[in-house]
Amino acid sequence: MFNNNLSQSSTSLSEASEKKGITDMDLDNIAMYLTGTQQRFRENIIIPRTVGPVHLMNNEEKLIQRAMESCIMKTVSSCVMGYGLGAALGLFTSSVNPNISVDEKQSFREVFKEMKTTTLSYAKNFAIFACMFTAIECTIESYRGKTDWKNGTYAGGLTGGIIGLRAGVKAGLFGAASFAAFSLVIDYYTHKIFNQ
Repeated sequence: MFNNNLSQSSTSLSEASEKKGITDMDLDNIAMYLTGTQQRFRENIIIPRTVGPVHLMNNEEKLIQRAMESCIMKTVSSCVMGYGLGAALGLFTSSVNPNISVDEKQSFREVFKEMKTTTLSYAKNFAIFACMFTAIECTIESYRGKTDWKNGTYAGGLTGGIIGLRAGVKAGLFGAASFAAFSLVIDYYTHKIFNQ
């Protein structure tokens, strides 16, 4: 009985194909559908699930992610954060170590002006350092195409060398070596902590 039904269905299929036939245009349409660049539906994408649900990003989210990961955005944000950190450290330093002479008393306005000068000086220096370091590190990372400890070490060496060159070649070499070593130690401990 099963073979009889199978033979009947195969004969009806062959009769239908003889009546309609597959033309060259139909084959071209099938080939274009399978290999063409038409837009695919997202529901047809199969993504294996791991621990949590998979979130597919839409185009706006991808655009925002690309903007946030760009070298310009990283440099600007680190400059702003460096300015804030420098201002906080400068305010703390100026409040702990005021330049008060024993002979004369300073007014509130003079103390405030001195604290403002110290705070802005620290903020500017930290912002410049953070901006230089991040710009150099992001450029090196983009050029190398890798994210590892060498990027921070190279960036620390270049940043320290550039900052130290204001005082001479010897200070530039010392600054490059010390900043590179400091960056290497920081990268080592942060990767060690976050990769556990």
